Amino acid sequence: MPTGSCVCGAVAFEVRTPYRFFQYCHCSRCRKRTGSIHAANIAVPADQLAFTRGEDRVKRFELPTAKMWCNAFCEVCGSGMPWLTRNGRAYIVPGGALDDDPIERPARNVWMASRAAWEVEASSLPCFDEEMPRP
Repeated sequence: MPTGSCVCGAVAFEVRTPYRFFQYCHCSRCRKRTGSIHAANIAVPADQLAFTRGEDRVKRFELPTAKMWCNAFCEVCGSGMPWLTRNGRAYIVPGGALDDDPIERPARNVWMASRAAWEVEASSLPCFDEEMPRP
């Protein structure tokens, strides 16, 4: 069972497979929420996620005009955390919050029409196992 946590360790959770979906979302809201090229969102039925520590430390911001979007984060360190959908049926789990291999892999990209103009395929860039060597 994959586990996850925030950077400071105040919040921890467990999530059970199978997932409803695991996808990369390129919409502008998810890019702003993550500060990255896309979000790696995992959806699971609500009964497949359990907080093991610090659920009361998770804060939530809902954009009133967004039907299916939220930002949940640790109040201590700001790490992205799972959030319960408005209908209460599922959690959206930030893939980057997982401490373990999620077992399943992303299956699709969504909102590609909204992707950032500066997006470059990651595999096309030079790769280093750690920080880029200094010249």
